[in-house]
Amino acid sequence: MLYALLTNLTVLIHGLFIVFVIFGGILAWRWPQLVWLHIPALAWGLWIEISHGICPLTPLENHFRGLAGEAGYAHGFIEHYLLPIIYPAGLTHDTQYLLAAILAAINLLAYSVLIKRH
Repeated sequence: MLYALLTNLTVLIHGLFIVFVIFGGILAWRWPQLVWLHIPALAWGLWIEISHGICPLTPLENHFRGLAGEAGYAHGFIEHYLLPIIYPAGLTHDTQYLLAAILAAINLLAYSVLIKRH
């Protein structure tokens, strides 16, 4: 039970981190001090996409999942709704480059607005 909870918590944190990477520049419109947290998170997210690397949260999640005796994502709200977004089927290198470009574009726009406001 504890390991299943830790698995779900890790997936939730992973999902929230991804949302922050994508939309943190927009959050900085309201809270400009978030820029200092968002820029490194954005750089990490872009690096993971272009390098085809693995976020350290993924092996941690898999570790907890194994300890919980789980083999797949068949149970629970988080696993059913969040995992397909984090780990889409058919993810290719070209798709990762496209996602990195979209991520960069969203945040270039967000930071352009932020700079114009200040």
